[in-house]
Amino acid sequence: MGNQEDVLRLPHEQIEQIQLEGLKKTAVSCYENIPFYKKSFDEAGFDPYSVKSLDDLRNAPFVTKQDLRDAYPYGMLAVPMSDVKEIHMSSGTTGVATVGAYNDHDLKIWGECFARGIEYADGGPDDVCQVCYGYGLFTGGLGAHYGCISAGCTTIPISAGNTERQIRVLREMGSTIICCTPSYAMHIADTALEMGLDPARDFHLRAGIHGAEPFSDNFRAELERKLHYKVLDIYGLTETMGPGVAVECMEQNGLHLAEDHFIAEIIDPNTGEVLPDGEWGELVITTVDREASPVVRYRTRDITRIIPGECACGRTHRRIDRLHGRTDDMLIIRGVNVFPSQIEDVMKTFSQVSSWYQIEVGTDHRSLDIVTLKAEVNPGFDIDDMAGIEKLQRRMQAAMKAALSVGVKVKLVEPKSIPRSEGKAKRVIDTREGIK
Repeated sequence: MGNQEDVLRLPHEQIEQIQLEGLKKTAVSCYENIPFYKKSFDEAGFDPYSVKSLDDLRNAPFVTKQDLRDAYPYGMLAVPMSDVKEIHMSSGTTGVATVGAYNDHDLKIWGECFARGIEYADGGPDDVCQVCYGYGLFTGGLGAHYGCISAGCTTIPISAGNTERQIRVLREMGSTIICCTPSYAMHIADTALEMGLDPARDFHLRAGIHGAEPFSDNFRAELERKLHYKVLDIYGLTETMGPGVAVECMEQNGLHLAEDHFIAEIIDPNTGEVLPDGEWGELVITTVDREASPVVRYRTRDITRIIPGECACGRTHRRIDRLHGRTDDMLIIRGVNVFPSQIEDVMKTFSQVSSWYQIEVGTDHRSLDIVTLKAEVNPGFDIDDMAGIEKLQRRMQAAMKAALSVGVKVKLVEPKSIPRSEGKAKRVIDTREGIK
């Protein structure tokens, strides 16, 4: 058992007490130190000094990514700049960054939260962890690094890129846990197989901690088959800390929230109403003990649910389901809401196609939405068999129509023809005018 197991198995009443005490401090700190929160709390009639229960949180206003961007660079700091030890940034499509600041306390907590992923993977000081997330302003690399160090592992800070070197290190240094995006893990696997290597024989991996982008159960199964290890999903975002807000255990049945550090709510994204456990909606996060960049009711735009009941692993921190998508990734196609994950779920029922795909959204000459799924066929499929290709495309199009209630054109392409990424995979290209 790892050194955090006691807190991971606390009775939930005790966890809620920790959350309440943290909420009181966080709400007051935000109000007294951050002008944005003073203004928004006052306008909403929320008194941070009168918080008596966790239910009082519902009276606080939401904060959005745009609010954080508007406060760039340091408008959301709750501590003096002299206390800040590290800065990370997340940049969206507009190029305007959101800033996450960390003091010594925050960095320690961040490391402990990611380290739970190592514990969930039954890992510890005997493990060699290869960190292939990008280091720098992106929170993935250093978040994983601090977590592996906190868990007592031997840590290889290799960062992303130079895939053949990654493979050489995996072979020669005895790496047992790998941390990177799932799409990069798949790229490593495919490259290794192309080099004539057998990961079961040549690698030493037993677990991968993969996050920063959604991936389907089918994608997970393919990764586990190719690399002969166990894939654990990890969730986090710069605005609330970074990776480690929630992590899967070996049961692979939802991600355990670090509830002693975060309060999670699920809301109806249209009304803002808090939804009961089990219902799908938008995840809202409040930090319990982050000091430099606290947030109260941050709207993540991520679609998930709180899974009712207890996990078979015996840990008491509640779980969120694997992400269904993002409210801002949702495609509205001729009035129908479509998530890329739904397209992927249909695609993966066809064994002839690989995990690599791209969704292109545009308009035709009538200004009607057109969705094209570009999917790579598996190496064994004859791309020159036009009749076979057309037949498979028609079958996939029919399945898409049945599942999504909207037409999707399928274009099958050669293996390795869709660009690979060392970071987050670019799954959707939307060229419609006025759509970002």
